Amino acid sequence: MTDLALPPTRDRTDRGSGVARRRRVPGWALGLAVPLIAVLAWEFGAGVGWVSTRLIPAPSEIWQTMSGLAADGLLLSHVLATTRRVLIGFVLGALAGTLLGAATGVWRRFDTLFDPTLQALRNIPSIAWTPLFILWFGIFEASKVLMIALGVFFPVYLTFSAAIASVDRGLVEVGRAYGFGTPKLVRRILFPASLPTYIVGLRNGLGLGWMFVVAAEFLGASAGLGYLLVDGQQTGRPAVIITSIVLFAVLGKLTDWILASAGRRLTGWQDGFAPIEGST
Repeated sequence: MTDLALPPTRDRTDRGSGVARRRRVPGWALGLAVPLIAVLAWEFGAGVGWVSTRLIPAPSEIWQTMSGLAADGLLLSHVLATTRRVLIGFVLGALAGTLLGAATGVWRRFDTLFDPTLQALRNIPSIAWTPLFILWFGIFEASKVLMIALGVFFPVYLTFSAAIASVDRGLVEVGRAYGFGTPKLVRRILFPASLPTYIVGLRNGLGLGWMFVVAAEFLGASAGLGYLLVDGQQTGRPAVIITSIVLFAVLGKLTDWILASAGRRLTGWQDGFAPIEGST
């Protein structure tokens, strides 16, 4: 019987490398096109008087404000204070969300017992927790970090629990057939299968962490971008306010990029849909 040699197949890596060779402009450069055009249009509008620079300073003025804060050493201290709070809160919230999400996703009794309460708490606005956190933990670092952790917790919990519940039943049955107990089933099948969705939940949680840090730094902070934002409002300096907003955007995007890059490395085995290049 003659063996038939099958033609070699091109995997997703080969397709990706072919697309990369055809692409002339790097992806990061295309990503900068929209904000760059917006900044140039903003600067032009401020220069010709279309935009009131009294309330909306030109980008050049914002850059000067940012440079002045950096030269004084204030900018770095505010950035480090906020980043430290977000990272600590993210770790605490993500850990709690992962553990409870795994418990409610794997064990029906945990889901019946805890999920209704957690879903109700999830809908409480962040600002509503502020008086309680001040009362319980004071106005120091603990209240700020725990408030950020609360914001991170809910998207991680909800996404991970739903991801585990949506794992293909056939994979679970295969694990059971091989004699996997619950811990091994979670480690070998449920967690790897839900990992791509879980990483999306982590990114959502990180984004909410950056949002919650603003409310957290309203709790009597003496350093941080939230404090800088309030200081700009109280002293009537819109350039300082916009500087804080821009830094929140940059830091949020940077940390999200780091998390997304780590996620792509962990899920490199996934053969998902590759976005279409061009218009065809």
